[in-house]
Amino acid sequence: MSAASEHLLEVDDLAVDFVQGRKVTHAVKGVSFHIDRGETLALVGESGSGKSTVALSVLKLLPYPAARHPAGEIRFKGRDLLHASDDELRRVRGNDITMIFQEPMTSLNPLHTVEKQIGEILEVHQGLTGEKARARIIELLEEVGIPEPEKRLGSYPHQLSGGQRQRVMIAMALANRPDLLIADEPTTALDVTVQAQILKLLKRLQRQHEMAMLLITHDLTIVRRVADRVAVMKDGEIVELKPTEELFSNPEHPYTQMLLASEPKGDPPPLDESAPVVMEAENLKVWFPIKKGILRRTVGYIRAVNGISVKIRQGQTLGVVGESGSGKTTLGLALLRLIQSEGPIVFMGRHIEDCDAKCMRPLRRHMQIVFQDPYGSLSPRMSIRQIVEEGLLIQAPDLTYEERVALVAKALDEVGIDPATMERYPHEFSGGQRQRIAIARAMVLHPRFVVLDEPTSALDLTVQAQIVDLLRSLQEKHDLAYMFISHDLRVVKALASELLVMRHGELVESGPAAEIFDNPQHPYTKALLKAAFELEAVEDDKAVAQ
Repeated sequence: MSAASEHLLEVDDLAVDFVQGRKVTHAVKGVSFHIDRGETLALVGESGSGKSTVALSVLKLLPYPAARHPAGEIRFKGRDLLHASDDELRRVRGNDITMIFQEPMTSLNPLHTVEKQIGEILEVHQGLTGEKARARIIELLEEVGIPEPEKRLGSYPHQLSGGQRQRVMIAMALANRPDLLIADEPTTALDVTVQAQILKLLKRLQRQHEMAMLLITHDLTIVRRVADRVAVMKDGEIVELKPTEELFSNPEHPYTQMLLASEPKGDPPPLDESAPVVMEAENLKVWFPIKKGILRRTVGYIRAVNGISVKIRQGQTLGVVGESGSGKTTLGLALLRLIQSEGPIVFMGRHIEDCDAKCMRPLRRHMQIVFQDPYGSLSPRMSIRQIVEEGLLIQAPDLTYEERVALVAKALDEVGIDPATMERYPHEFSGGQRQRIAIARAMVLHPRFVVLDEPTSALDLTVQAQIVDLLRSLQEKHDLAYMFISHDLRVVKALASELLVMRHGELVESGPAAEIFDNPQHPYTKALLKAAFELEAVEDDKAVAQ
């Protein structure tokens, strides 16, 4: 047996073309790498570099015949996967090779419970049903860090937080103990403490089962923690491939050097206690009733937000951090009066806690939100102009078409999008460009207060840094008040003047951001900061694995 055939997975001179009519796009050009048992290879690069295309090619999940492979080979345990039959591929998929996709909400069936979706995999591949399957499902959910898994068996995807949905996806991928796990941005939706838990879990499973992992990510912190080797992709090619520590200590290619230097930089504006308060809430509560039985009687409450007080001043950013399900987004939605809450809310000096939809309508233009997922928050059936001008149609109906177009063009230009592209549709833009469009939609109405709900989590590092710079410049230009919700404490540190740490709906710690980052008081805050800024959380596991 040759040395080359001993590798678990071999990709040799792979090329991928996408054909649309007469147009041929060369998405991947001559990519070669291998992965051994128990090894983690990270594929990194900006959006559109070809990372996911390579990963999908391994399992032949690309949309054929629009996608084709004009050259190259993919061998798994010596078997040719590119030319394998559908029956052969079905035996490999889900058993020998599994995949975690980036967006769990589009990967999970919204009509099936967690138990049914994981149980289906166990039944098809292992023949497990009934109590044996149920016990195995609970074990898997415990492994991926879902608390009280028995209570989550009957939950549907929409009833879980983004991080919990991703953990369910990981449980499904690990159910059959694969030889190779392809992880496409597996921790994008997770906060830093759960990221550390998931990374530890994956490393432990690698040791136990000699599982290999092909990790696709834009988070270089994760790469440094778990990867044995790193392949850097740009424009469909691998420009550098090295052992992890060697690449981080001595990057040779200019593109690699740029990636490593692309962390959010700069400092937030200094605290100004004299600045007027834009948004204020005191002892805010959002409790969701738990109903059971045929009569759907209330048997308890989920205390999503329990007695939180906030004060956000003009030109300032309040950073809100905490684990998935801690109530961060619920707090933001309550302040915007998009969900019911208890407790006084004062916006621009006016009490709005009892405002109905009619009362809130004239205030909506002054309060906006930018959502986490630029893929899901923009309508695919509307052009960029229609998306950005929608608020103007409601809030400024007296404007002429020409006046609206001029305002849309100005908003797009302000966020770095060419106004000449305003008649294009969302699918024609990259992830970073879509997030800029979502920001333009919020800014076109010249709001006073903006809730930013994980606006950089789905973006690669270079684009994250650009979005942080954009948000900072818009804040400075328009004196905006931001509530910045994020699990990425590096981004929060660059933007937030004040910090609010939440856990299980409760306030854990709050105060000037610089003081908390330098000297956290609560053990939970200390754990968050350690998970975000220190390598030790996973380095110990990595050392054992080696």
